[in-house]
Amino acid sequence: MRAETREHLFDVAVIGAGVVGCAVARDIGRRGMSCVLVDRADDVGDATSKANTAILHTGFDAEPGTLESRLVARGHQLLSDYAGEAGVALERIGALVLAWDDDQRAALPGLREKALSNGYGAVAVLDAHEAYRREPFLGPGCLGALAIPDESIIDPWSTTIALATDAVRSGVDLRLETEVVGVTTVAGVHRLETTTGSLAARWVCNVAGLGADRLDNIFGHAEFHVTARRGQLVVFDKMARQLVSSILLPVPTQRSKGVLVAPTVYGNVLLGPTAEDLDDRTDTASTADGVEQLRAAGSRVLPRLLDEEVTSVFAGLRAATEHRDFQIRAYPEERYLCVGGIRSTGLTASMAIAEHVVELLGSAGEDVVRLDDASGATRFPPLGECQVRPYRDAALIATDPEYGRIVCHCELVSAGELRDAFESPVPPRSTGGIRRRTRAMNGRCQGFYCAATVVSALAAARGIDPRHLLGLDGGQS
Repeated sequence: MRAETREHLFDVAVIGAGVVGCAVARDIGRRGMSCVLVDRADDVGDATSKANTAILHTGFDAEPGTLESRLVARGHQLLSDYAGEAGVALERIGALVLAWDDDQRAALPGLREKALSNGYGAVAVLDAHEAYRREPFLGPGCLGALAIPDESIIDPWSTTIALATDAVRSGVDLRLETEVVGVTTVAGVHRLETTTGSLAARWVCNVAGLGADRLDNIFGHAEFHVTARRGQLVVFDKMARQLVSSILLPVPTQRSKGVLVAPTVYGNVLLGPTAEDLDDRTDTASTADGVEQLRAAGSRVLPRLLDEEVTSVFAGLRAATEHRDFQIRAYPEERYLCVGGIRSTGLTASMAIAEHVVELLGSAGEDVVRLDDASGATRFPPLGECQVRPYRDAALIATDPEYGRIVCHCELVSAGELRDAFESPVPPRSTGGIRRRTRAMNGRCQGFYCAATVVSALAAARGIDPRHLLGLDGGQS
């Protein structure tokens, strides 16, 4: 990251460094255009992208003919390939859409037809006997299921950070802790006033997530309104992993995909999310009512799950709109692109959305031909339980003993991994950033034993007082 704030005319300013914004900036940077990626948070993927169900969707249940259905299907292919190239943990475990009453069972053939309309044919309606054979710990009363074998679980944190790292290595100027507070346009140049100075760009790409409608309004448009939809989730201990082998989904409704039970690539089990519309676009608090709602849903799907230890409870906010599709539009005469209304499928669709944005730029007359010397994906540290983690890699430890010196014993994170995170092109600036890059402090004790060591290492890497990271110095660094 370059720290200077002197004005430079960029080809494109991408506002919002979630998974979609990072994917867009990466693609633009690899196509020979100068790009600045701006976010008000101190890390990439620090809002909606860090708090989701971490599923790589096939798009089987998307509304046929929508932009979302096309980009999810394409994104599933692109992100699957990218995960393999970049070393992002990905497990193809399949999913079952479970029917618990006659109406839900009657809906399964329609869901199968929808999947076929979306170009996904590897679906099958199962009877109750087959559903229980595949998932023996299901609660009583399941009447059948729809099997979707290509639904997968993925590491969502590494996905965003890997895309951001590729973007920076492609020449993208990443500016964090930089909030856009105003935009003026003179002679075809957009001047962005930010909390760290002004930026100038020929194009602005709005990928601001929960704030996308407000930025859209600044450009004189009012095509959609964002409502913050809170999703609370419960994370169960790794001992629960033996209870479930695939993603367990409810029959979706018009409002939500519903409460699911899913393994994670880190070895835990997720229960959630809720779907609560809020006026406050910052309210990520967990509530007793929300947790009780999830427990009630979980007790029907997988009763024994509730006997397992809970590792953590968290909530994320999704950018819901009044529309049933992504709100992606180009205004060539204004040199403005809006990438709004990105629903819960945004992680899956991220790379396809980026590809689509580049196509829109090309249609507007921009030169977006891929550079011959554009590098491939950065190889990312293995964080998934399906991968060979550093503490298990004897050859790696032989070359560098720091990979054998464990710092976080719950998640078996080594000192070498912490060091690598601090030295990376997009280093962490907070304990949350460390959690997402290494898994440290994410285990059973939630940092009780390792937090002091991790915070000290982070403070040393940043050259600040450790008390500042813990909020014990009144905010003085």
